Amino acid sequence: MKRTLNKIAKITLLGCIMILLHSCSDNIIKSEQIKNNSDQIIDLAGKWNVRLDSLNQGVEKEWFNSKLEGLEITLPGTLDEAKIGAEDTLTPALNNMVLSNLTRNHQYIGKAWYQKSIVIPKSWEDKDIEIGFERILWRSTLYIDSVKIGSKESLVGSHEYNLKNLLQPGEHTLTVLIDNSDLYPNINVIGNRYPLEVNQEMAHGYTNHTQIKWNGILGEMHLRVSDNKDIKNLQIHSDIKNNNLKVSFNAKDQITDEIEFRIENLSGQIQFKTKLDKIESDGDTMFFELPIPSELKTWDEFNPVLYKSTLKIRDQIIQTTFGHREIKNENAMLTLNGSRIFLRGNLECVIFPLTGRPPMLENEWMKLYEQAKNYGLNHIRFHSWCPPEAAFSAADKIGMYLQVELPHWSLKVGEDKRTTDFLKLEADKIIEDYGHHPSFLMMTMGNELEGDFSILNSMVSTLKEKDSRHLYATTSFSFQKPAGTRPEKEDEFFIAQWTEKGWIRGQGVFNDYSPSFEADFNSKSEHIKVPLISHEIGQYSVYPDISEIEKYTGVLSPLNFIAVKNDLEQKGLLNLASDFTQASGKLAAMLYKEEIERALKTPSFDGFQLLQLQDFPGQGTALVGLLNAFWESKGIISGESFREFNSALVPLVRFDKANYESGDILNVELEVANFYKELKSQTLSVKLTSHTGEVIQESQFENINLSIGNNINLGNFKVDIDVDRAQEWTLSVALEGTQFKNHWPVWVYPKRLSLDENSIIEVTRSFKEAIKLLNEGKSVFLNPDYEQLKGVTGRFVPVFWSPVHFPDQPATMGLLIDKEHKSLAQFPTQEFTQWQWWDLCKNSKSIILDDLDIEPVVRVIDNFVTNRSLGTLFEAKVGEGKLFFSSMDVSTNLDNRPAARQLKYSILKYMNSKAFAPNQKITPKELLNILQ
Repeated sequence: MKRTLNKIAKITLLGCIMILLHSCSDNIIKSEQIKNNSDQIIDLAGKWNVRLDSLNQGVEKEWFNSKLEGLEITLPGTLDEAKIGAEDTLTPALNNMVLSNLTRNHQYIGKAWYQKSIVIPKSWEDKDIEIGFERILWRSTLYIDSVKIGSKESLVGSHEYNLKNLLQPGEHTLTVLIDNSDLYPNINVIGNRYPLEVNQEMAHGYTNHTQIKWNGILGEMHLRVSDNKDIKNLQIHSDIKNNNLKVSFNAKDQITDEIEFRIENLSGQIQFKTKLDKIESDGDTMFFELPIPSELKTWDEFNPVLYKSTLKIRDQIIQTTFGHREIKNENAMLTLNGSRIFLRGNLECVIFPLTGRPPMLENEWMKLYEQAKNYGLNHIRFHSWCPPEAAFSAADKIGMYLQVELPHWSLKVGEDKRTTDFLKLEADKIIEDYGHHPSFLMMTMGNELEGDFSILNSMVSTLKEKDSRHLYATTSFSFQKPAGTRPEKEDEFFIAQWTEKGWIRGQGVFNDYSPSFEADFNSKSEHIKVPLISHEIGQYSVYPDISEIEKYTGVLSPLNFIAVKNDLEQKGLLNLASDFTQASGKLAAMLYKEEIERALKTPSFDGFQLLQLQDFPGQGTALVGLLNAFWESKGIISGESFREFNSALVPLVRFDKANYESGDILNVELEVANFYKELKSQTLSVKLTSHTGEVIQESQFENINLSIGNNINLGNFKVDIDVDRAQEWTLSVALEGTQFKNHWPVWVYPKRLSLDENSIIEVTRSFKEAIKLLNEGKSVFLNPDYEQLKGVTGRFVPVFWSPVHFPDQPATMGLLIDKEHKSLAQFPTQEFTQWQWWDLCKNSKSIILDDLDIEPVVRVIDNFVTNRSLGTLFEAKVGEGKLFFSSMDVSTNLDNRPAARQLKYSILKYMNSKAFAPNQKITPKELLNILQ
């Protein structure tokens, strides 16, 4: 079953020569095919011939100088999309080869030769010609007829060649050798959980875990007449604080002619126009400055207005599109155009399961950003890669804030000079190709880097000098200390999951501390003196959605999903699959809500980055998304609901716990995180309602002025708790006259509970006593010390990231609760884990029920690798008696554990009724097997 690189390599000599060559004339680009009715560009898209060459024989055989009798492929595209390469031989199985990532249907790593005949028109005679390929992974070598033009390397941008006078009118053979092998050491961190070597590299610029290690050409590909202009690279820099607009461009010679400069909106209306007869120079860079025209509007997420600037010198015209904006670190706060912003971010890791490679069209990226906006996001971090032009242009138009990274996730920074030099060139290319986009706010040198930070600091310093329109940082977090605990000297912002003072994200909090809604991260973060963003928050695993399998119709197969489905079917659990997805997803959504709200309550925070809103199908099948890998809803939470706590303005509350009992006071402090706009004389409406909609108490807080930032101490809402039955209440806060609202559940319990004095229930913690009583035909509630039981350690939060990638964790995924079961009639609950279950989950063990014919009242969802039948509450006939069993502790310290006290009461009340008539059977021996 195991497939190795060797096997893939050997496809060339035998498999590649299964070649059907279409007539060469079919592949000739005629001069009349020049696109846009222009005689300056020839589109190279279309049919090409291709031959694989993993054994590097092509140069010896001069394939560039002969007609390739190879396979046919349509470019732009990849070998995977053309179904060329070694066919996959894996079969679905719950092992690390299959569960590593989605499976490539066809795979090829190595050299491949692409060839096409072209015809150069007569009008191009004696002209310089350029050829450009928008994206290649990651080295190309170009041949024209028998002449080698040269090679280019990049994972982040175009490969462009100047052909000078090599292409005279007539027919020519164009050959491109593309090598997608791993060219430089230490670009990638290695995932040692994965047996297949080809799947061990995990940086998203070059990996099989999200995108694939594709071979081909993507995006724009064309020949064009070189404009050979004296002026190039028009750039606009806004200095809003000093009311200054700097215009720069490159020129071969000193400019002495009059310059005309104008700015238009995208409808062609002139916003500003001027003529200049004097400019300054800095080497080959020319520039002039002028006051910011009053007509210009600033670009941001709410008003993504774009302009076109035009520079005319003599008969030469150069244009660029820009957005008037300025990103700054002002007193450790992130500001855009002088106003504080808060990044509500998400990672994008080249997850496109149908193609295995990034989209190259603007409308494809626009669809993704629209869904991100639908869920309240305003920021995308591109993890260890840089997206293509279309991603930037779409973000410019919709108002999405982008952070890009070098294609780099390394624990050995600086150990190889060639790699360092390559990365420096990649950084320059990112700035040169994409730096003009207003959406491009931030850049780091890679993800979770370790090694020589002096090199990273030097790279950041150089970039800051080259282009000040962005903020730069050495790395997106680091596990290396002290680097990962405080900013480096050159960092203009800091991405972290902790500081030297402690955690600044919930992963280290929610399982260890009882639910409290007062907390933020300020005490751990207020000392950081640059804008601070919390790193990769969330990572709460959601059970695989088996219904997705049919969606994978492209280059990747979901063998991992199929393996899970097959295992569930074999174990008789397949009917529960969708329930597992929904229940685990609801728990994840609840945790995301609290995590995001704590970030929004933290005055020293400037944003967060989720990992992530959509599934991550690699690194051990890390299905951490509330959306699937296609950015589609799983039905767990709608965009409208998610925006309640993830928006430009969010009503927030602080209160001390989830469970209250009679005699307690619910004391709610009101605040608003406002990164929308200043609002005067607002009204906050607060309401507490029962599960039936009855209003328990309500208040209005009027004449509230909301500034940009954290608006705290806006009022207190107090409620005296006095109930005679357990209930789930809903606390809701709304900003009157707006769409901004939020809500939270609260559980209330009576202080004193009593059962019928004629109760016939026997309560014990002893197995021995329970079996004796059951043999006597008694009704027995058995609640043993959970530490004595075999099973899985009780846990509140779900699997972190992936049970494959991180196998050494208590790997359960929340509760699936039969909320209609009469044993829970006096214990308010939904069918999924909520905060009132925290204490009960922590004081429990999950019993393995695989060998018992038992359907539990409270099922614990196991991880998708082991798929055990787990439970904590169940009922059964045992001999002549009736048993209700709980591996959740509902016996100790009940005066201080209202939820445990209430659950015990609910169970005993049920057992004392005629409804207690279990129809499942187990033997005393099977019951004893639960003991360690």
